[in-house]
Amino acid sequence: MPACGSLWPAMDDRIVQFIAGLRAAGVRVSLAESADAMRATGFIGVLNRAAFKNALRTTLIKEHKDEIIFDKLFPLYFGAGGPPFIPPEEALSEDQRKMLEAALRALAGELSRLLEMLARGQNPTPEQMQQWARQAGANRMRRPEQQSWLTREMLRQMGLEDLVEQIERLMEQLRQMGMTPEGQQAVWQLLAANREALLQQAQQFAGQQIAEQMAGQGRERVDEQALMQTPFSELTQTEARQLRHLVTRLAAKLRSRAALRQKKGSGKTLDAKTTLRANLRTAGVPFDLHFKKRHLKPKFALVCDMSESMHTVIEFMLRLMYEMQDQVGKARSFGFYDHLEEVSEEFHQNLPDAAIALARHRFPHVPYGTDLGHCLGVFHANHLDALDRRTTLIFLGDARNNENPPRLELFEQLKRRARRVVWFNPEPRWQWGQWDPGSGSSDMLKYAALCDATHPVSNLAELADAVDKLFTTR
Repeated sequence: MPACGSLWPAMDDRIVQFIAGLRAAGVRVSLAESADAMRATGFIGVLNRAAFKNALRTTLIKEHKDEIIFDKLFPLYFGAGGPPFIPPEEALSEDQRKMLEAALRALAGELSRLLEMLARGQNPTPEQMQQWARQAGANRMRRPEQQSWLTREMLRQMGLEDLVEQIERLMEQLRQMGMTPEGQQAVWQLLAANREALLQQAQQFAGQQIAEQMAGQGRERVDEQALMQTPFSELTQTEARQLRHLVTRLAAKLRSRAALRQKKGSGKTLDAKTTLRANLRTAGVPFDLHFKKRHLKPKFALVCDMSESMHTVIEFMLRLMYEMQDQVGKARSFGFYDHLEEVSEEFHQNLPDAAIALARHRFPHVPYGTDLGHCLGVFHANHLDALDRRTTLIFLGDARNNENPPRLELFEQLKRRARRVVWFNPEPRWQWGQWDPGSGSSDMLKYAALCDATHPVSNLAELADAVDKLFTTR
């Protein structure tokens, strides 16, 4: 009769770990498919191993290419655990057992703990297996193909390399004690059988350790992805701290992609005007060719809203830009609130944490104090030298002006002077233009009409994608 209902808790947990391992290996498994697998295996049970395996395969695998991964991982999670050791009572007579115990006592201190376990039929405890696996480096194993290597290392940690020599010493002791050849053969067969059982136990335990590492790796990746999708406004202090650790790794990927694009775009371009001018003495026949120097690294002017609601997104934006600075030709940074100041020196001379703190002190909080229109006037009057035809002008803010004039005419003049104007807004697009008590409606839609590109950057994933696009578009 089939076993209806859920399997026992240990097997339920193992199925959950197996699904996590499949996901870590790249197999798409939905929550509904996971629930189907639990129901199917709960009905079929585990006594029929083939039926149990087919139930999991049918409910979890949708594509033919994923069957290979399934077949690799299944024995890691659902192996039999290896056969148990044979106790001496089942293989030796009473006289032979007594003589074997006497030989073990006579060689006490000379034989390894492993040989004594094999001779007495004492299976290694989970704690012992865990210790051997840890010493063999199981925490670094992430692929099923590493099972054989980990098994060999575990056996080496157990002392299996010296086992043959120790068995010969034990057999010599038994001969000296007068054990018959038949008895010696029985002891030898007992030790050989238990040694083979140990090999299988170690192999299965190694597979389970790799499976757990793979599942843990998958959980870590899922957690990081979820964290990157969490809005900056909803981050707890702990999550923000974890996210800061991701920025360096994320920036390294973006930096590599930017460098690769520069390498692909490093070909020479003929400068026709300079070539003709240089060859006037030869009636315009180009004996000397001149090429244009390509400035592949972009120049940026970053204008950040320093109001309190923007602190988190500004922090992560500046961290990314700091990590990407070797891919930037030149960058100048400005903060604005009720006034505008250049803060480039703070970021050139300090690490991001210190630089952000110093910049914040220059913009004390004033209720409803944001006035971008006024700050555009200050920028236009004092900092036009920050813009040229190679500069991308980046605004980072929610475009809320507290009912002050947006000064779109100044914004348009800055656009004409710069190469491109890009806006990063931490609010989703559907909020652009909505009314906010105290600060009025957002002017984002008005500014967006004058921008070359606009990007919502409510979380780290969106912010990283927007920064990557800065290095994509020239």
